[in-house]
Amino acid sequence: MSRQQERARRTRSVIIRAAAVEFAKRGYGAASINSILEHSNATKGAMYFHFASKDELARAVLEEGLEHYRAIVARWVDAPELDPFERLHGMIADLGEALHNDDVIAAEFRLVTEPEFADEALLRGSYIWGRGGYRLAVEAQERGLFRPDVDIRRFVEAVGSSLAGQRYLADLTSPDTDVKSKFEACLEVPLEAMASEEWLAGWRERGWPQRSD
Repeated sequence: MSRQQERARRTRSVIIRAAAVEFAKRGYGAASINSILEHSNATKGAMYFHFASKDELARAVLEEGLEHYRAIVARWVDAPELDPFERLHGMIADLGEALHNDDVIAAEFRLVTEPEFADEALLRGSYIWGRGGYRLAVEAQERGLFRPDVDIRRFVEAVGSSLAGQRYLADLTSPDTDVKSKFEACLEVPLEAMASEEWLAGWRERGWPQRSD
């Protein structure tokens, strides 16, 4: 990659990050292009070189958000030293932290609640984590970690619905809200009802594994 191409790539990335901060804070309609330019130190010409419109810039933020979701899910789906429920917990805890600390994921969530992007909501972050969560639920069922006759689709839907509700509440409440602990509860409550007694007994004794970042 030439020096000019690398500079253009960095400029594009900085603009996307600045736009994510603006969209997460103000939403799509109220977001200011001038504010994005100010915080990215980019010229208007540079921005329109990379993005033909505000809509195109927002969609670039959405795509960047998907990459962040994919990285979180990939980290946990294939962690062989942990059982499927422990991996699902790690994934959900990371998602909670990211919603609070990752401007791109926060912007992705805010944008898919906007009318301009509502039709795409089911194809975004919730879809990425939902596929990973279902894969882990299938593995847990195969390993006998659920109670007999549990419908794992209902389990994944229950967790997903709870997470969606907590995401909306997090957007409405104080920025100091502990989103991670609330996301953990979205998993723990369904597990109390659907996981096997043997797995629950072990979990109550040992708790969740300590995470290494």
